[in-house]
Amino acid sequence: MSLQQLEVPVRGMDCAECVHHVQTAIAALPGVHQVDVYLAAEKAVVAFDPHQVALDSIRGAVAAAGYQAPVAATDSTAAVQARGVARRALWLLGFVAGAVLLLVVVGEWLGLLDAVTAYVPWPVGWALVAVAGYPVFRNVFLAAWRRQVLAHTLMSVGVLAALVVGEWVTAGVIVFFMRVGDGVEQMTAHQARRAVKDLTALAPKTARVLRGDAEVVVPIAQVRVGDVVVVRPGEQTPVDGEVITGAATINQATLTGEAMPVEVGPGSHVYAATVVELGSVRVAATQVGDATTFGQVIRLVEQAEGNRGPVQRMADRIAGYFLPVVGGIAALTFAISRDPLATAAVLVVACSCALALATPIAMLASVGAGAKRGLLVKGGKYLELLAKADVLLIDKTGTLTLGEPQITQVVPLNGMAADTVLRLAAGAERDSEHPLADAVRRHARGQGVEIPVPTSFASLPGVGVRAQVDGQTVTVGSTRLVNGAELPPTVTALAAAGQMLLYVAVEDVPVGVLAATDTLRSETPAALARVRALGIPTVELLTGDAEAPAAALAAQLGVDYRAGLLPADKLAVVKAYQAAGKTVVMVGDGVNDAPALAQADVGMAMGARGSAIATEAAHVVLLRDDWTLVPEAFTLAQRTMRVVRGNLVYTFVYNLVGLSLAALGLLPPMWAALAQSIPDLLILGNSARLLRGR
Repeated sequence: MSLQQLEVPVRGMDCAECVHHVQTAIAALPGVHQVDVYLAAEKAVVAFDPHQVALDSIRGAVAAAGYQAPVAATDSTAAVQARGVARRALWLLGFVAGAVLLLVVVGEWLGLLDAVTAYVPWPVGWALVAVAGYPVFRNVFLAAWRRQVLAHTLMSVGVLAALVVGEWVTAGVIVFFMRVGDGVEQMTAHQARRAVKDLTALAPKTARVLRGDAEVVVPIAQVRVGDVVVVRPGEQTPVDGEVITGAATINQATLTGEAMPVEVGPGSHVYAATVVELGSVRVAATQVGDATTFGQVIRLVEQAEGNRGPVQRMADRIAGYFLPVVGGIAALTFAISRDPLATAAVLVVACSCALALATPIAMLASVGAGAKRGLLVKGGKYLELLAKADVLLIDKTGTLTLGEPQITQVVPLNGMAADTVLRLAAGAERDSEHPLADAVRRHARGQGVEIPVPTSFASLPGVGVRAQVDGQTVTVGSTRLVNGAELPPTVTALAAAGQMLLYVAVEDVPVGVLAATDTLRSETPAALARVRALGIPTVELLTGDAEAPAAALAAQLGVDYRAGLLPADKLAVVKAYQAAGKTVVMVGDGVNDAPALAQADVGMAMGARGSAIATEAAHVVLLRDDWTLVPEAFTLAQRTMRVVRGNLVYTFVYNLVGLSLAALGLLPPMWAALAQSIPDLLILGNSARLLRGR
């Protein structure tokens, strides 16, 4: 059986309840194996067997649930226009009826229309209510037909109760505020989608591609891997790729949040959606469209709401029981008071949508705000875990440090000059790919030392390298080269300080020592101090380095450490902390730390832009090499959970007070209808704070 995956846009969703209904409707189709519905992205991702179910059936299920699927490209223009005219006519009719109702309601409140409304035949009043509330009543009827209960189901019962007792004006007020509430919910959902829409708006739409000797501007969908694109000043880079000719200054703020531009030239890697400020380049495309780093960011932000944490799942479960509980309270109210208007007020004041929106709106706002700053969180679940983390484990090379060793000192031995030692070592390391070899070559060039070409080269596993340089056998490598030799105090002191030592021998006679260190990121100490201030009690360094350099770095940063660890050892440390009941965050470079990143409650991949391994293994991806993003991730998570808790507490209290007042007959249905539309606005305003500031 071969499954096909399809993205189906869905319009009309404005709350978590809508998502559930669409998901249930599609999942009920035979041949559908998995369906994920995303409110912010306004789409459903469906895995299905094409031999059992067709796209039309999926679109039909969405429509039957009361929402709109996209119009297929094969639909005729006339059919599309006809549907558009019908929708506009229906909404115009509803608007006119709503305006009439509003005039009647205001006049009734002011006492100006008492005489008029008293003589309005009840069928006219019922008709006004029916026309103004048609979209709501239609969805309630369709849901009832599918044996589903909506938030508006209870309110519609309240409307019916008001009509039955002859209070058609009260029923009209309820309908009016139902429509106002719908508008508020749609605005709230639109605000939630802003993060995705803002990112999508930044994606390049066209590319200037070389076709033979000509430059042709084509839609981005027509660009293929291997195409050469030309990017000029002020233009977006349309693809991920490698610069083949030209030089430019590129602003990568759209991807990393870092406004400082970078210089690129032949061999440099560039990313889609970044902007060329100066210069012009030709780029060979390596990833295009959704496969680019920016495309992956958009996809992950769209899907972030799918990873629902414990708080969000709890809120969803409570929302599922909320409507039956309200129905029970309404029945009890009528049984005790025999007051249909008090019963209607109970049904009207309940705010189940506010409860369902309290968590996802805040989560989506945070995920979107983080993505704009180069902090990609793969779902609300990981924000919850970050907020309660109590262990931070950190890789060393490429994470705390730059991953580029620097030669700090050359110590000559046995009378050889320091420049000569450096020259011979650089010549022996000329063909080596080891990071320390690159450090030796860079230091030699920086000192103006010529690097000779070796006549032979060999790698010595566990020792280093051996080469013929200037007719001499030169060996560069570990301490095994000087076993038994007496070393000066300077070398001993360098080793004690945690420096990495490269020993240089000529014809097996030690002639010098090169000391190297991996440079600590300048922002790391302050960032770690911020992490501790945020309440993370345990911070530990995990490294494969030897004891001495690990101890020196740990002492400099004031953290615990474990040295000489293999990837499996780091994984074991994560599991041990988790077995002790700790919530573990692991920060690594996203490649050799992939097992530990995946095992941790929250794995953060440092500087993983463009790395598929990091993107898949980690739960939080830091799109730029900047340690300040680590405490920022904790801060964002803690702020988010404060907002979520505030939303939930406010919603519970608001519903409790509203239901109590309504059940006691102290909140008339008119005011209950007004009160019902307020919580969504307050939740929206509270959650929107997460979109602003750091």
